[in-house]
Amino acid sequence: MNLHDWIDELCDALDLEDVEVDEGLLADLTRVAAKNVEHLAAPVTAYLLGVAAGAQDAKPQQVEELAARAQALAEGWDRPAGAVDAEEVDVEVPDELPAGLVDEPVGEDDEVPTDEPADTLAQDRV
Repeated sequence: MNLHDWIDELCDALDLEDVEVDEGLLADLTRVAAKNVEHLAAPVTAYLLGVAAGAQDAKPQQVEELAARAQALAEGWDRPAGAVDAEEVDVEVPDELPAGLVDEPVGEDDEVPTDEPADTLAQDRV
């Protein structure tokens, strides 16, 4: 059985008639999604493309445009697979810092460590 036979059989099983499938377009789109986003993005992207095409009663040219938008998004994806969004990270902050981590208050005459050269600091005080 080849891919065309599979598509015909699957369409019959899903009660779909007169469906055009651009295997090359789907292969390119899912390859980019899997590579740039993560492996499971490939089937999810193909599924959502189908949902969008169906919801918009899209013609083949419109499906190509939707796929191009999805592919552009995947190509520009800048988060590595498995990366967690900052909003999703729970960082537990203690109510009090452990002893030794709190510095003593700095007085006016105390030196404060800095990366600036000493002569620059001296000019600021004049």
